Amino acid sequence: MPAIPLGGGVIAKQVTNINRAIRAREVRVVDDEGEQLGILSLEEALTAAAERGLDLVEVSPSAVPPVCRIMDYGKYKYQASKRAAEAKKKAAKVELKEVKMRPKTEEHDFQFKLKNARRFLEAGNKVKVTIMFRGREVTHPEFGQKLLNRVAEELKELATVEAMPRMAGRFMSMVLAPVKK
Repeated sequence: MPAIPLGGGVIAKQVTNINRAIRAREVRVVDDEGEQLGILSLEEALTAAAERGLDLVEVSPSAVPPVCRIMDYGKYKYQASKRAAEAKKKAAKVELKEVKMRPKTEEHDFQFKLKNARRFLEAGNKVKVTIMFRGREVTHPEFGQKLLNRVAEELKELATVEAMPRMAGRFMSMVLAPVKK
């Protein structure tokens, strides 16, 4: 069952009504093979489910009348949890890796940091390139801007600039996202 976000960060589980928890007087019933049995009273629907040895599950409570399905609810919940676990396993996990530099970073160090950023992007991760300013270096943010532009230019075949360079205190940073293949 999916969690429903409520105001104030509170999350409530969506409740599926089954059998006697269903509150409607009349329900539209679909049997376990997907065949419509029509609109029945709640008692008739519960009897039909009991004859098959299955549960009556409210599938669409907002419909008029509510739609209920005759199914094995335990098996349904088990299969739904398996599907959710499989989907979670297949979901791409993108991490944000960080590469830190200084405005006066020398060429060899720059190439080394660039190689690391390239490796992170090839692995499918986002890269945050941060320029750290010390002391009076902060009075010349154009040096950091120039360095970040150079990084973006060197990695343009692998990445797109997701967040443009911007200052935050003594740090200037930019986020690069891998290009979709």
